[in-house]
Amino acid sequence: MADEGKKAKKTIIPDRVHMAEQAAEERVSNFKEVPLGYTEDQAAEEAKRCLQCKKAACSTGCPVEINIPEFIKLVAEKNFQEAAKKIKSTNSLPAVCGRVCPQEIQCESKCIVGKKGDPVSIGGLERFVADWERDHGTVEAPPRPQARNKKVAVVGSGPAGLTVASDLAKLGYGVTLFEALHKTGGVLVYGIPEFRLPKAIVQAEVDFVESLGVEIKTNALIGKLYTIPELMESGYDAVFIGIGAGGPMFMNIPGEELNGVYSANEFLTRSNLMKAYLFPEYDTPIKKNKKVAVVGAGNVAMDSVRTAIRLGADEVYLVYRRSEKEMPARNEEIERAKEENAILKLLTNPVRLIGNDKGWVTGMECIKMELGEPDDSGRRRPVPIKGSEFIIEVDDVIMALGTNANPLLTQATPGLELNKWGYVVADEETCATSIKGVYAGGDIVTGSATVILAMGAGRKAAKAIDSYLSTSA
Repeated sequence: MADEGKKAKKTIIPDRVHMAEQAAEERVSNFKEVPLGYTEDQAAEEAKRCLQCKKAACSTGCPVEINIPEFIKLVAEKNFQEAAKKIKSTNSLPAVCGRVCPQEIQCESKCIVGKKGDPVSIGGLERFVADWERDHGTVEAPPRPQARNKKVAVVGSGPAGLTVASDLAKLGYGVTLFEALHKTGGVLVYGIPEFRLPKAIVQAEVDFVESLGVEIKTNALIGKLYTIPELMESGYDAVFIGIGAGGPMFMNIPGEELNGVYSANEFLTRSNLMKAYLFPEYDTPIKKNKKVAVVGAGNVAMDSVRTAIRLGADEVYLVYRRSEKEMPARNEEIERAKEENAILKLLTNPVRLIGNDKGWVTGMECIKMELGEPDDSGRRRPVPIKGSEFIIEVDDVIMALGTNANPLLTQATPGLELNKWGYVVADEETCATSIKGVYAGGDIVTGSATVILAMGAGRKAAKAIDSYLSTSA
């Protein structure tokens, strides 16, 4: 009887409500968003799968400290407006996070429901709530607090900069956000394709940050227009550096100087920020070729592959020196690339690029690899197989190998400590740098990482800056 009682109390959790998507054969010919979002009923149904754990492990996996069970409970009750307010109390960019954050290795990986099935779609629900609020025209900035007589300059308007700016504005500080390019959003607008993160979504999030009282100055290249010392001399009491890591990275193999060889940064910036995919409606051309090779296997590589497909390439190769198991990209991005007919050339490494007499790339010589013992990353080290060289015919090559720190600002900042790779040295908990009153976070500190980790650094920095300014004379 006792056993029967236990069985009667067993909770049966329904299957996950999967979000509808554009079919692969349709989406390869457009730049529209791939996932289509939840309806109100679907969101409420998915939210009811949450067990409302008293000790919410999911929240411990969130770098921006969203109270996940509380906002999901509100979604289950169809109180979408309050759910939006709950999220925005700690995260000013929920529509972005719901789309591009790797929930599968953060909040959702800790979901108790996921122990016996699919975890609750925390990212999908966050996206739904943010979209619902925007679509219903109910986005409201919280009441502005009493203004403080301290000013903060935020350099860089990517996820770290937007987060620290919004958090400090909510505390009453005067915040000016400086962006080098003509559009606010940093990597959110120049690095992530439209089909994964629409520019209108980013702009709506930027508009919300601006509504908090943040002053935004675009076309303001700090390091040239002003230096960090000049900003502090002009009346800013603290400075946050969140300029990302936008320097390109190449393999240093013969032929990389040929025409038709891009860094992923250039390729995606031309396509995303400059809307080259709409040429000639927008006058930034991008060469549309038939056989494209993308070298790398991270999220940026997947973005490059899927963009090249949409630009009309007949064959797009993903060239990676390890196996699919070691790919660092999100699983869903890898699967979507395969659905869109990307050709995976795994255990393959380029050794030289071949060009014609006009200086254009025409081929890529590669060597086959095998996996040896694990290296420092924990992944098995790729080892060349002698005599296995072969040539892939290509007319475009995109190097998606990561990024380097851009030295323009750091070299113009005397006393700013850098590590051997040129990244800013900052305290892991406070983001404080070697210069009093100067803080840094995001990719300029960590190297290439995720949007949500940059936002987490922004939150830490905002708390530390508030503490510093509250105690300084």
